[in-house]
Amino acid sequence: MKKILIAAIIPLLFSCSAKDAEKGLSKEDQLKKYKSELAILKKKISGLEKEIKSEGNNEETINVVVTELTNSKFEHFIQVTGNVEADKNITITPEANGNIISIDVVEGQKVKKGDVLGKLNTAQIQRGIDEVRTKLNLATTIFERQERLWNQKIGSEIEYLQAKANKESLERNLEGLEAQKELAIITAPFNGIIDEIHQKKGELASPTIPFAQLVNIDQVYVEADVAETYLNYIKAGENAELEFPAIGYNTNAPIYRTSNIIDPGNRSFKVRINLNNPGHKIKPNLISVLKIKDYEIDNAIVVPSIIVKKDFEGNYLYVAKKEGKNLVARKTYIQILKTYNNLSLVESGVQLGDKIITEGYSQVVNGTLISTK
Repeated sequence: MKKILIAAIIPLLFSCSAKDAEKGLSKEDQLKKYKSELAILKKKISGLEKEIKSEGNNEETINVVVTELTNSKFEHFIQVTGNVEADKNITITPEANGNIISIDVVEGQKVKKGDVLGKLNTAQIQRGIDEVRTKLNLATTIFERQERLWNQKIGSEIEYLQAKANKESLERNLEGLEAQKELAIITAPFNGIIDEIHQKKGELASPTIPFAQLVNIDQVYVEADVAETYLNYIKAGENAELEFPAIGYNTNAPIYRTSNIIDPGNRSFKVRINLNNPGHKIKPNLISVLKIKDYEIDNAIVVPSIIVKKDFEGNYLYVAKKEGKNLVARKTYIQILKTYNNLSLVESGVQLGDKIITEGYSQVVNGTLISTK
């Protein structure tokens, strides 16, 4: 605008110069007159510039998008990694020593409680059973005869009591040997699936050597460690979101329990969530990501985290404010209470009804003239 005005003045000065020269003015007088006229023109130019600036026509405005602040719901979640466990996931070991003479199941087979999984060699126990049974038959016969004589008041009481004691002792021995024989039969303690067989037929089995892995995953649970700082915010019964990235499966379930002990090693407590698993999609030792809500407020001022900037004085954003006839971007400092999922909960600095700049905020500075799209 200045260039245009000056360009218009120059020919005017030349025009005046020619006229004054015709009037016979000296060059010094002509120069004084031109300077006086130029000072008057500069003053007029300055006045016009101020008028144009006040009307907002001399400065380019920035197009932005503004959003009016309203009450919003804000939720904050914590994320922790958990591990899938199964209560019915055990390693079966025999309760007796002996060579394995048969394995009656295969890996992957479904079994019911009490089904025979394998048998150990019981030949030696059986010989002991046969021997005790023979002695017991003889002892029973002797006892019955002594009992008849004793009832007839014949014979001594000692002989009767010795015969009775011998018979009862052999009966107890027989019961013990038969119980040992039963221990040589490996059975399933609950319904499940034989996941792995550790031994082979002919190998020596004992209570210290694993025989097979039995698992039932109709029901599983997820256990995770949560930092002790959240102890007052996470309670049993609250809902949790569970994600299993490896299988692309998500579900919701209530928290079953929280532990009452803080682990001194990592300053955390355990959270357990029980899950039904009818399709057996969830496997033991699978990794799960838990999202647990620790904070919620219904009437809050929430802004997109991306529009919040930070300098030495703190967090700020730009608010569109009407100043006279102009709409101006004003830098406004705010206090952030919590941030989650690209949203920030504002504690102070702005209020309901304020219009914040949500698009074009990176193109403005404090005082920039703006227009809304």
